[in-house]
Amino acid sequence: MERPVRKVAVIGAGSMGSGIAAQFANGGVPVLLLDVAGRGADRAAPARAGVERQVKAQGFMAPSAAALVSVGCIEDDLAAVADADWIVEAVIEDLAVKRDLFARLDAVRKPGAVVSSNTSTIPLARLTEGASDAFRRDFVITHFFNPPRHMRLMELVTGPDTAPETASLVRAAAETVLGKTVVDCRDTPAFIANRLGCYWMSVAAIEALRHGLTVEQADAVAGAPFGVPRTGIFGLLDLIGIDLVPLVWGSLLNALPAGDAHHRHDLTAEPLIRRLIAEGRIGRKAKGGFYRLAPGSKAREALDLATGDYRPQAEATANRDLAALIRQDDAAGRYAWAVLSNTIAYTAEVAGEIADDMAAIDTAMRLGYGWAEGPFALADRVGCAAIAERLAAEGRAVPPLLATAATQGGFYRRTAAGREVRGTTGAWTPARRPQGVLDLAEVKERGPRVAGNGSASLWDLGDGVACLEFHTKMNAIDQGILAMVAEAAERVPAGFRALVLYNDNPRAFSAGANLGYFVERLEAEDFAALERFVAEGQAAFRALKHAPVPVVGAPAGLAVGGGCEVLLHCDTIQAHAETYMGLVELKVGIIPGWRGTAEMLLRWDRRTDRPAGPMKAAQAAFETIAGARITSSALEARALGYLRPEDGITMGRDRLLGDAKARALALAEGYRPPEAGTIALPGPSGRASLMNLVQGWRRAGLASPHDELVAEWLAGVCSGGPGADPLAPLDEDALAALERAALAVLIREPATRTRIRHMLDTGKPLRN
Repeated sequence: MERPVRKVAVIGAGSMGSGIAAQFANGGVPVLLLDVAGRGADRAAPARAGVERQVKAQGFMAPSAAALVSVGCIEDDLAAVADADWIVEAVIEDLAVKRDLFARLDAVRKPGAVVSSNTSTIPLARLTEGASDAFRRDFVITHFFNPPRHMRLMELVTGPDTAPETASLVRAAAETVLGKTVVDCRDTPAFIANRLGCYWMSVAAIEALRHGLTVEQADAVAGAPFGVPRTGIFGLLDLIGIDLVPLVWGSLLNALPAGDAHHRHDLTAEPLIRRLIAEGRIGRKAKGGFYRLAPGSKAREALDLATGDYRPQAEATANRDLAALIRQDDAAGRYAWAVLSNTIAYTAEVAGEIADDMAAIDTAMRLGYGWAEGPFALADRVGCAAIAERLAAEGRAVPPLLATAATQGGFYRRTAAGREVRGTTGAWTPARRPQGVLDLAEVKERGPRVAGNGSASLWDLGDGVACLEFHTKMNAIDQGILAMVAEAAERVPAGFRALVLYNDNPRAFSAGANLGYFVERLEAEDFAALERFVAEGQAAFRALKHAPVPVVGAPAGLAVGGGCEVLLHCDTIQAHAETYMGLVELKVGIIPGWRGTAEMLLRWDRRTDRPAGPMKAAQAAFETIAGARITSSALEARALGYLRPEDGITMGRDRLLGDAKARALALAEGYRPPEAGTIALPGPSGRASLMNLVQGWRRAGLASPHDELVAEWLAGVCSGGPGADPLAPLDEDALAALERAALAVLIREPATRTRIRHMLDTGKPLRN
């Protein structure tokens, strides 16, 4: 069993160090954050400023996490690291400074405490020169990406003297406590992601200049067709800061041998880059770079690469079929081929130097640079044989690894035993997956699906656990999803022990009800169809809640509106830490009507952290729903009642489905479905109290006329309706009937139709 990490020390409170400390705190681990001593009376001021920086930048998932970080200064408090299980160094990239710090740490750390460096430029071998044998056994490089809360990649570098248990502890803690995907790298310059990412950026920028493209055209070609974020290349340079080119690229070039392809695409030597830096046009953090807002205006301008002047930004598109794009006999096609061929050839050339297999390289580029797929998966998509043949026809070298893939079926393949990937020797090896990680894509490959339609599917996760997957756009809930929820509630108990609600959409578990359907029916004044839609949702979610097998919701990303409501009907929730929940129906002029209001009332009624009485749940649920706020994390969702104290939080996205399945199996033993909930609500007097709150919001300018109307109906449900008697509890079905009655009125309001249409068209709420 892995040694636990009970306390961490981070040395260096800059943006990276303070961000790493914040992420440990997000994972529930106490952290000591140290920096150099301040000049005034508060010697811990620099470290304290690091914490404040993370509070402002939302590096903490909740205020409770920030409370886990204590601060001090290196000069006075270094001895306090003695009880830390893991010490992370994140000071300036200066070898002498780091070595001096390591010697001091070695004198005070406890035996076996891990020490890691966040360096991205200095080899491990140089960092540990002259260090004690014990220090070298306990030392690794842990290269985090910025911001540490949101960037999933952590590159791990070990040395020949690193103890296996040291690497094992770091890997396990990074995955489970920090939520990282750990990629093992070799001790080479810039490791994997920055070695390849910097090369790709250099090629993409320089080849755009050589082929005479505009910045808009280059970003269109080097963006979507390659599966690269919409910033493309020049937008990305603006984002990271053009002034970093001499520092980052220059350092990498100095570390690489003269024959490395980086030297043939030297971004630091480009006259345009030097000119922009000299003129202070270094990107978003300054007065513009390759793009800017026109002075005194919000109009976007782009840099003319030929003249160096700005002009209005133009629209640019490119063929999204990359294989077809590189065959185009025009500037865009030739540019796309230049970027693709150089990137794939270089990656294949250095793969054996930097990593053990293709999967590690692809993962590093996906998570470190936001690519949809890594370079080897990209080569498979375009066709390894086609790339190799064209390189050879142009008289260019074909790296042996690419040649092997071209003749033997690519870099990845699927067999009866599962996925396989090429190692850096060219041989096939099983794709490695950490223990506890379950991939829905692999489940779907094995297939077939148990049941499904165009909106949702039911899959077999093994061990008697089924998975219900939504797969509409942003997983918006439509009639197809409701039908599958109802079918799963009926079908799963016949063949499975438990059900998990999960999908691998990177952005949303579910963005709520399908607003397009709402608008369509409202504009046709087909109110009966909408009332049926509400009733179908209530019936489906009730069946889910009372199914004879346990149901575990496993959300990640947005889970709002109806997406939040379906989770409220699960026996338990295992949420990814980056889950953003909220009952936001008020923003479109209605109230939660798929039993969401009822479930929030029942949840708050069971909480023991508020004074007892009929108003306890009524006011808490009303304030939560009327606020229509989306939480910033799963920790905040717990504080607002969307998650219960017993609901779980998984830090690593890769581990969410596996954790949810394990939770479902644990619940299946001796499971009994919940009985129908009942609650005593305050009646008319409680409704009046809630409306007094609304009047206060209206006077403060926080509520519009339609907000007030929606809140009035919400107050009616939360108080139990006009005839509610605090001595006669209502059951959940009676509350659902109150929801339906409120919605029947609100959907007929013209202001509701206007509000929903505005949200659908703009993505923003209308305060009408």
